[in-house]
Amino acid sequence: MLRLSVLDQSPISEGSTGSDALRNTLDLAQLADRLGYQRYWLAEHHGGPMLAGPSPEVLIGPIADRTSRIRVGSGGVMLPHYSPFKVAESFSLLSGLYPDRIDLGIGRAAGTDPVTTFALQRDRRQAGPDDFPEQLAELLAYLEDDLPENHAFGRLPKVLPGRPERPAPWLLGSSMQSAIWAAELGLPYSFADFINPQGAGIAAEYRKLFAEGRRLDAPEVSVGVLGICADTDDEAERLASSGRMMFSLMRQGTLVQIPPVEKALRYLEAREKRPSTRRAVIGSPETVRAGLEEVAAEYGAGELVILTNVFDHGARRRSYELIAEAFGLEGAYPQSTTASGFE
Repeated sequence: MLRLSVLDQSPISEGSTGSDALRNTLDLAQLADRLGYQRYWLAEHHGGPMLAGPSPEVLIGPIADRTSRIRVGSGGVMLPHYSPFKVAESFSLLSGLYPDRIDLGIGRAAGTDPVTTFALQRDRRQAGPDDFPEQLAELLAYLEDDLPENHAFGRLPKVLPGRPERPAPWLLGSSMQSAIWAAELGLPYSFADFINPQGAGIAAEYRKLFAEGRRLDAPEVSVGVLGICADTDDEAERLASSGRMMFSLMRQGTLVQIPPVEKALRYLEAREKRPSTRRAVIGSPETVRAGLEEVAAEYGAGELVILTNVFDHGARRRSYELIAEAFGLEGAYPQSTTASGFE
């Protein structure tokens, strides 16, 4: 059976605040837990007005504490910004508190613009090195206690706070290079179709090169997909207009909060000429189920991680409810279209 998960970027709707968006994230995670989604991943973005999630490792704990079953993790931690040992400590701690529920999705992208990337650096005398493969290897060595005995840091894996628990590592990406690294290291691989919809061949190469038995017996692929579901195809397309306006302005170098539907429809009717290069699965439950199954089949993926950014939080909740019902997830049932608050 196809597994379904959630990717949450903590979108900030026009007229609301980052605090509102973070509370919506906690609320949506509780809903996803009840509905039967497999995992709940938090994205990392910095320095923009429309997304309130710069620190997945900070959000994971409150979400895991408010849920009972769903796996919680990063989608992902942008490793170039951090010390591998600090990331290992943080996710070890989370794993100790919530055993067998924590995922460590690791990414290479900056998650922001060059100026903000520079502001994130501790040492600003020069640009940071491009040493992601070395960072990744060091991080995995800490988590797996696999540093040589004579290594200068050799004692550090043994004092990670959550031992013997540890997170499940994933490599995230949208390019052939990330697929090659994931295959060589024997890691599960999550491909961002919402960034690059031409990834089926990349996923196939990952399987071809996969180092069986190094960490997994067989390759494992999930796919991040833009998805919006409503009661009808027309209503889903209306909801999608907010994201289309935001993305159109972003291509022009303007960052805005998620605009309301009517404002977005006026903008798109007056200005939008260039078709979107992003794939999105949008429509009624029947349309979305067929579209998601088509994406999964294209990649040969056993899991989809669904990203839904719309203006109204109630509509976002309803989208995930309808998708859960369409796929018959355990726990799926009709819900109110408004947020229910925290439990």
